[in-house]
Formats: sequence, C-alpha cells, structure tokens
Amino acid sequence: MGSDCLVGADIANDFVMGYNGTYRDRRRKKGDVMGKSKIGVIQMEKGMEHWLHQVSQLVSHIEQWIQQQPVEQIYISVAVVVIASVFFVLLHRVSRSKANTIVFAGLSGSGKTILFYQLRDGSPHQGTVTSMEPNDETFVLHSELEKKGKIKPVRVVDVPGHSRLRTKLDEFLPVAAGLIFVVDALDFLPNCRVVAEYLYDILTMASVVKKKIPVLILCNKTDKVTAHSKEFVRKQLEKEIDKLRTSRTAISAADVTTEFALGVPGESFSFSQCQNKVTVAEASGLSGDISQAELFIREHVKP
Repeated sequence: MGSDCLVGADIANDFVMGYNGTYRDRRRKKGDVMGKSKIGVIQMEKGMEHWLHQVSQLVSHIEQWIQQQPVEQIYISVAVVVIASVFFVLLHRVSRSKANTIVFAGLSGSGKTILFYQLRDGSPHQGTVTSMEPNDETFVLHSELEKKGKIKPVRVVDVPGHSRLRTKLDEFLPVAAGLIFVVDALDFLPNCRVVAEYLYDILTMASVVKKKIPVLILCNKTDKVTAHSKEFVRKQLEKEIDKLRTSRTAISAADVTTEFALGVPGESFSFSQCQNKVTVAEASGLSGDISQAELFIREHVKP
C-alpha cells in the first residue's frame, strides 16, 4: 500500500513538472511572438516617420519654389492644372457613355416608343401615348436575356418627336454610339417633306458629322399592307434632301447646329455621300419584328 502511494506521488509529480515545463515553453513562445510583433510595430512606426519626413521635405521644397515664382505664373499654372483635370474627367465620362448609347429620333407617331418597349420588354404595351420627356434607360436587350455569358447593357434614349422638344436631341448626340431615325412607312408620303427636313437637320449637325455617328433610317409599321418599302422611302428622302440643299444655307449664323453641307456639289444627293454611315432598314414595332434595329445596336454597342 505504501509503495503504491509512492508510485502515485511520483506520477503526480512528473505530471506537474511536465505541465510546468509545457507552460513555460508556451509562455516563452508567446513572449517570442509578442517580441517580434513589437519589433514589427516599431519598424512600421520608424518607416512611417521616415515617410512623413520625406513628405514634409517635399512640401517645404514646393513652398520655397512657389515663393520664388511670380504670382501671375502661379495663377497660370493652377489654371492649367484645373482645366486639364476637368477636360480629362469630361473626356472619360463621354467616352464611357458613348460606348453603349443608342438614340431614337423621328416624328411624333412614328413608333419610337413602341420600339423602345419592344427592345426592353419584348412587348408593345398595348400602344403608347406621345412622349413629352425622353425615355432614357439602360438595359439588356430582351432578345438577349436568355443568352449565356456576359451581355453588355445598352443605354437607349427615345427623344420626343414634337418640334418644340427636338432640342433635347442635342443633349444625347455627343455621347451616341449610333442613331436610329424612325420613319412611319404607312403614313410616309403626307409627311415626306417634314421627315426630310428633320433628317437633314440631324445629318448636318456638327456632333453627328465630326463624330461620324452612324445613322439607321428605320422604316416602321412595314407589317401593314399599304406601308411603303424601305427602297421607296430612301429614294423619296434623297430627293427631298436634294431640294433642301438648294433652299437652305448649310452654314447659318442663326442655327449653329447646321454647320456642314450634305452631298457632293453638282451631283444629286444620296445617303452614300454622307461622311457618316447611313443605312435603311425595315421594322414593325407592334408585331415585334425589330431584328434589324437589334443588329444595328449590336454592331455599334458590342456585347
């Protein structure tokens, strides 16, 4: 019995000694880690102090340089920096917006808004009323919703066709990747002159010509039996624009948007003479036949 107690005591003593040794090892390791952490913090603080010292010296040098310069030169330098900064910010915004913006234009009643809804929702929404404000939305084309992979959204802007609201077009053309000019092919002849005048104004705008914005003349409502074909619409518009060239002054002080002449002097006008690409296609907003409009959009707004 006594020997058993002694053995038990030895075991307990070994356990205590082992535990104490393990505890001391852990404390030693913990102390090493904390020591390394403190060293790291001290080094970081020294690095920060060195960096702040360098910044302070740089600021001091700049202040000395500024004090040595004439006041006029300082103002000019600041102005140049500010103007350059604003320019690059605006350039970045314009280039970023232009990458995916398609503008719809045309007379009231031509079907622009129905085409807008078809592109967005795949539905004409039981017809529409005349728009008084632009429809401006960014979305994935409805026909591409089921496609796999990353599809780039398109910003589509439907500009009202009323004559007093067409000036809103100026807000969006500078960022347009393309313009779709919608023509009512069903009721075309009575409005041919007015349509040609509006299209003439667009094709001679500085923002369209300088940026060579592609234009699609989209003959809408071609599902109707009495609608005119795209070739008929194209030829009639070319004839009317040819007449307008002789009755209008291309450069007008009263209208700074009309800065460029159309066509080739001495030759009958055709859309192929335009500095920007002009094409003609057909569509039907009500029936949902808008494939030509979608092809134009994806040609100029890459997925």
